[in-house]
Amino acid sequence: MDVLGVDACGKQGWAGIRLTDGVYAGSLVDVRLDALIERAGGVRVIAVDMPLGLVEKGWRAADLAARALLQVRRGSVFLIAPRPAWQEPDYAAAADRCQELTGQRLSRQAWALAPKLLEARACWLADERIHEVHPEVSFRALAGGVPPAHAKKTWRGQNLRRCLLAEAGLVLPDELGEADRVPVDDVLDAAAAAWSAHRIALGISGRVPEVPELDAAERVVEIRY
Repeated sequence: MDVLGVDACGKQGWAGIRLTDGVYAGSLVDVRLDALIERAGGVRVIAVDMPLGLVEKGWRAADLAARALLQVRRGSVFLIAPRPAWQEPDYAAAADRCQELTGQRLSRQAWALAPKLLEARACWLADERIHEVHPEVSFRALAGGVPPAHAKKTWRGQNLRRCLLAEAGLVLPDELGEADRVPVDDVLDAAAAAWSAHRIALGISGRVPEVPELDAAERVVEIRY
């Protein structure tokens, strides 16, 4: 059973980690998500670290629930604006629209996600194999419900995350192939997404919130892990 975990990786586009029966089976990197997914072939589940489902008003319950779970790592979860804000042409208009719909302005960090968020959302709407994940939520699950004590860009944080994956049977080799040129934290995030994809395929994954909201396209707005 093949699955794919995907993380956005800056100008390089998207990094994917493929698993076969829960074991590392290779990496893919592509500037376009749809191209990466096409190259992955007939995988059963694709888990993407990017907000996909959008609500019409208010903050997403998935983000609020994920923040509550992550405690010390809560800042890794951006509050994602309602769908109409992402249709605005620039940050100022999007922030104003977000203020109107949530009572708070959209952060510049969240707005920076716009190109990849919209790209990933288009893929999600077209392919029911795709699910939203958040690596820090996955790593919390890997650690038995304890949020990572160290940030993912630190030495201790990266070693902790690689060890958690290895303990779960997902051993990342020293040479990854295409993903060798991708920053370490992006590789680890893609691997955590792949671990979650495997759990989704097995039907044993968790989700937040417990009762998901619905996107305007009638798909659920949730984070799987």
